Amino acid sequence: MMAPELQAVFAAPLWRLLTSLAIGALIGIERERRKGGGLRRAPAGLRTFALIGLLGGLAAQSQSTGLLIVSGAFVAVGTLISYWMSHRRDPGLTTEVAMVATFLLGAEVQHDLVSALAVGVIVAVVLAWREPLHRLVRDVLTEDELRNGLIFAIAALVILPLLPDRTVDPFGLINPFALWRLVVVLIGLSGAGYAASRVLGPRYGLVAAGFASGFVSSSAAIAAMGARSLNQPASDRPAAAAAVASTLGSIVYLCALVTAANTALLLPLAIPMGCASVAVLAYVATLSLRAFPKDSSTIAPGRAFNVKTVVLFVVLMTLFAMFSGLLGSLLGAQGIQAGAAITGLVDVHAAAATVATLVANGKADASTGEAAVLIALTANMLVKIPISFGTGTRGFATRSSAGLLILLTGLWGGYFLSAMLGN
Repeated sequence: MMAPELQAVFAAPLWRLLTSLAIGALIGIERERRKGGGLRRAPAGLRTFALIGLLGGLAAQSQSTGLLIVSGAFVAVGTLISYWMSHRRDPGLTTEVAMVATFLLGAEVQHDLVSALAVGVIVAVVLAWREPLHRLVRDVLTEDELRNGLIFAIAALVILPLLPDRTVDPFGLINPFALWRLVVVLIGLSGAGYAASRVLGPRYGLVAAGFASGFVSSSAAIAAMGARSLNQPASDRPAAAAAVASTLGSIVYLCALVTAANTALLLPLAIPMGCASVAVLAYVATLSLRAFPKDSSTIAPGRAFNVKTVVLFVVLMTLFAMFSGLLGSLLGAQGIQAGAAITGLVDVHAAAATVATLVANGKADASTGEAAVLIALTANMLVKIPISFGTGTRGFATRSSAGLLILLTGLWGGYFLSAMLGN
């Protein structure tokens, strides 16, 4: 919110016209740098864009619809002439579109100065980042990554707003909006972790890739790192560090899902999850420092998330919600915790998200939900020990299992510490 004094200053017609001129000049500076020289230079640069922005401001400030239309038509005709003169050597429309955008922004300043100025800066940034953006799209971004980005956009911006935000089953357990919101969080976090592993590159990419894999399946990450230690026995220490790092990613992801489903449940889980995370982080750092400092492994492009994993998550969570609701009605808190342990063997994220949903719907209290989440996480971590021994070298399995036990020690140590502080 702008201060009243600034609002009074920028409300003056002169200041708004100067802002229109400034927006045009800002965009024009970038275009001037790419204008070139001689007979083959582009037709619009700093002065042209500054005047176009000012023209939009003057036309809007006149409050004459006719003048605004005529001025806009003049700019449009000018852009067409500009394109006709330059299209043989430059088939792009960037400068011409920027000219029209500058006129509109100059006019919009008279109605909403802050928004117009912000958009003007964004336009200038997009124009200035031409080479990095082209390189990203042409050389870095893969077809799978683009497809995953579009799927995320559809899930978050198309499907989610259309779903009803209420329970639709007779037991009051299944809320389509809340369930799909968790799916959006799953896709978003998986994509963010994947992007981090791609950006960090080969030196730190192995641990980053392990951490990112925890957003989807730390069991799969441990199996993959175990196979790597068999193929390259000298890398069993960095592979173990990456495997244990995947459990840290799993914890972060679990906390995000719990927060999305029921923010209140995150508070009692804060100390146990925090202690477990600190313990794992310290162990991973120790392994990484003692491992080869410059591991030469590359992070190959792939998919930011797996659609099958997302579908499996939805199915598991729906089934577990009904299963836990049934056990809860028959056995109370013990039934919900038993259901969490069973589901945690397969997918701790689905178990935790469903428990948080049950607490949010009043089907369980916070203490029952906290214990159920910790039990599900414990069951999921214990399953990973035989996985590490079955897929990797003895050194890898020993180091990975030690990390899992350290995680559980921190988890339950934090739980009892939280209970003592609560009492």
